[in-house]
Amino acid sequence: MLRQCPEIHCLRDATRGGIASLLNEFAQASARAMRIEETALPVREAVRGLCEILGFDPLYLANEGRLVAIVPASQTDSLLAVMRAHPAGRQATCIGEVRDQPVASVILGTAFGGERVIDPLPGEQLPRIC
Repeated sequence: MLRQCPEIHCLRDATRGGIASLLNEFAQASARAMRIEETALPVREAVRGLCEILGFDPLYLANEGRLVAIVPASQTDSLLAVMRAHPAGRQATCIGEVRDQPVASVILGTAFGGERVIDPLPGEQLPRIC
């Protein structure tokens, strides 16, 4: 990944607190907005269904083995190609973009065409077992 895109701005796994917590940390640290698209999120149907039954938001679930990379927009496609060439990165996808406004926030573009703010998780959704 670094050979293909030496300008990776940030790279982290999404294990603790899920994508929502990770993106909120990025937004706070950079004083930028993170905007993601609900339809671009690679959430398996089984996970989505279980979350609906249990009342969890999949954005806050631990994502073991998943990473989030913030890269220059001009290098997104070439980096995704490199990631998808590796067995662990077959599902790599672009889920959103960094914007200037609203400062230090995470916005989700919903499947219905609306938007909602993704707040930081105030506590822990699931107990830590590791």
